[in-house]
Amino acid sequence: MNRFHFIIIGSVLTLFSSMVGLVLLPIRGLGNFEAAPDPETGELVPPPLSALEARGRDVYVSMGCMYCHSQQVHPPSVRTDIDRMWGERRTVPRDYMQQGVAQMGTMRTGPDLSNIGVRNPSQDWHLIHLYDPQTTSPGSIMPPYRFLFRTQPIGESGPSPDALRLVDEFAPPKGYEVVPTDDALALVAYLQSLKLSTYEVPEAARARYESKRQ
Repeated sequence: MNRFHFIIIGSVLTLFSSMVGLVLLPIRGLGNFEAAPDPETGELVPPPLSALEARGRDVYVSMGCMYCHSQQVHPPSVRTDIDRMWGERRTVPRDYMQQGVAQMGTMRTGPDLSNIGVRNPSQDWHLIHLYDPQTTSPGSIMPPYRFLFRTQPIGESGPSPDALRLVDEFAPPKGYEVVPTDDALALVAYLQSLKLSTYEVPEAARARYESKRQ
């Protein structure tokens, strides 16, 4: 009977300490965070997502992109993220303030996307990559997302300004063109907005210093 009491007390203490450490302390530490002005421009950083970028985030979530891509740059003591040029410093909590539900992810079947808007700012690159990753990254295991595009006849006035410029291997039949849907454009806008470790938030200088020291 005495052992049963110890088990009950131990279970309660374990649950309580978990609640304090994983819920209450983070809420106390992060709950009062606010966007801070950039010391040079005076604009709030990180900036809020535009309506188009927010829609793109929803597309990102609906397609389960976080199952293969993370959005968190680790310090050099943990991983080689900075050496891989996935970010110029580790990400900090304030970087995610304007992201809604942060898509930090846990798997890295593909590269980290925290700063993909810096590494690959081109809209054309992202659209072609989504249409078929083999066109931009030969050997990639990422599946094509061709349902985000439509193939249509070329109009009398010529190709659409949004038409993808695909190499012959991936090009549609003659007289047709591939154009992105609104969801594709929104998703790319969201990806282009991901520049998390470039923001000069108050913690940035310390994070950059720690990254260099390690």
